[in-house]
Amino acid sequence: MESKRLQLLEEEDKQKKKIARMGFNASSLLQKNKLGFLNATSYCRLAHELRVSCMQRKKVQIQSSDPSALASDRFNLILADTNSDRLFTVNDVKVGGSKYGIISLRGLKTPSLKVHMHENLYFTNRKVNSVCWASLNHLDSHILLCLMGIAETPGCATLLPASLFVSSHPGERPGMLCSFRIPGAWSCAWSLNIQANNCFSTGLSRRVLVTNVVTGHRQSFGTSSDVLAQQFALMAPLLFNGCRSGEIFAIDLRCRNQGKGWKATRLFHDSAVTSVQILQEEQNLMASDMAGTIKLWDLRTTKCIRQYEGHVNEYAYLPLHVHEEEGIVVAVGQDCYTRIWSFHDACLLRTIPSPHPTSKSDIPSVAFSSRLGGFRGAPGLLMAVQQDLYCFSYN
Repeated sequence: MESKRLQLLEEEDKQKKKIARMGFNASSLLQKNKLGFLNATSYCRLAHELRVSCMQRKKVQIQSSDPSALASDRFNLILADTNSDRLFTVNDVKVGGSKYGIISLRGLKTPSLKVHMHENLYFTNRKVNSVCWASLNHLDSHILLCLMGIAETPGCATLLPASLFVSSHPGERPGMLCSFRIPGAWSCAWSLNIQANNCFSTGLSRRVLVTNVVTGHRQSFGTSSDVLAQQFALMAPLLFNGCRSGEIFAIDLRCRNQGKGWKATRLFHDSAVTSVQILQEEQNLMASDMAGTIKLWDLRTTKCIRQYEGHVNEYAYLPLHVHEEEGIVVAVGQDCYTRIWSFHDACLLRTIPSPHPTSKSDIPSVAFSSRLGGFRGAPGLLMAVQQDLYCFSYN
């Protein structure tokens, strides 16, 4: 396993790139487009695939007011905001517990690749079960954290204002921290749906709890299994949930009680579902599970229409990243390899080894965007592993 990883790293360093599809390289793609064999959509998709196969790894320099912490604190996860100009980070600290921060990506420009880590040391020592960006005052104004309990302090869901780390709006004042006593939450999701305005959901053991941040009103929905993954639809009044049992179901948000009829859709995997992603038209859903299965589902027929092979997972809680604009799917396996597939036909385009020796405690956390660093940014993949941050940028 380690010899294979070192061999792949050596090939990447020597730029011995494997073209994802037989018969396609830059020159052949241009020639086929010039001869009219490809329409505009196919040309753009295949061009993206070529760029993905040629992304080069470069280490990002992280600047911080506490450089000594950067050398010891290990990345647990990174999560990009909607515009991909900030990363929320959870780092494991040596003394135990976790530390949170926000990395500004505005300085992520070649060739220097420098970013700044903003930290607030008042919020530490609570292990994070789940996290997502939340839009309470404006887009991505807060971070929603599901925190584990410690000692006599119960677990909770906390809305942490991003302005406590770094202000993204001129003249913005630090917001108030809101905490809700919700112990034992496995997952969380923030709603941008008008049917559940100012609401978030938490997936608990055999229960889903939808909470209105402004009024404090709660709706509870009983389930037959632990809810490990959640996402609100944007247009349809639905909340999708993935369970330990392998079931995926949707809650109709118009149902104000637990009576009959609130389960709108039901799909089934053979293992615990760790990630659900609703696609843009809300007619399809992609899900991954603890058996390493990634499936694309048609929500109208409730049938699997595509499966993505090669993902490795046995028991870990691993996210799935779907990027329809670029036509790619990204997932990091328990074997520490980052795999990138074509969204359109499930072809495995690239397998990226971890820059560090494989360890189940050092599974990389990744973020992909067509605009890393904001509106004027370039496409690429960010990978955080141990104390390091790497950027795989398009040529």
